[in-house]
Amino acid sequence: MKTIKEVVPRAIAFFLMMTLLCGGLYTLVVTGAGQLLFHDKANGSIVEVDGKKYGSALLAQQFTDTGHLWGRIMNIDTETFTDEDGNPVMYAWASNLSPASEEYKELIAERVLKIQEAHPDKAGVPIPEDLVTCSGSGLDPHISVAAAEYQIQRIARNTGRSVDEVQAIIDRYTTGRFLGIFGEPTVNVLKVNLALDGILTE
Repeated sequence: MKTIKEVVPRAIAFFLMMTLLCGGLYTLVVTGAGQLLFHDKANGSIVEVDGKKYGSALLAQQFTDTGHLWGRIMNIDTETFTDEDGNPVMYAWASNLSPASEEYKELIAERVLKIQEAHPDKAGVPIPEDLVTCSGSGLDPHISVAAAEYQIQRIARNTGRSVDEVQAIIDRYTTGRFLGIFGEPTVNVLKVNLALDGILTE
């Protein structure tokens, strides 16, 4: 049987070795590989044009004006959190209302009415559900192709662009299924709106 004097030094040496290996070397290799092979994604997928940053392609921004593509519903809180200077920090979360509750039904009805009023040309056309519901994270930057195309005529009418121009921009920022089979095609709302503003050109 080994004594404590024999076991403790080995245990300490093993602990230090694993700390160096897992806490230092592994982290260095993974971070380096991420920066080398996936620089954009490893740094937050920030959309930057001519040195100006417009946000992350992975986090939703709320657009409500008639000349932009509308994304998922966001529950926004600007009162709970502040930064070190005391300025409000936006926070968003998913809805925790039961789909069977009256409050939820009333919210959906309000959202449906807003969509219908903004899209009179779509009378009788079913509204894609992602235009009136929150995502699981509350910060989903994408909408379905159907939800994006539902808005084309409104955007064209309010931007002076043709329907074909708006469709082409939506197509440009549509991502297909992962590996061609998983998930559904999605449209990045921020990128489409930056393209509509003439900021993104490719």
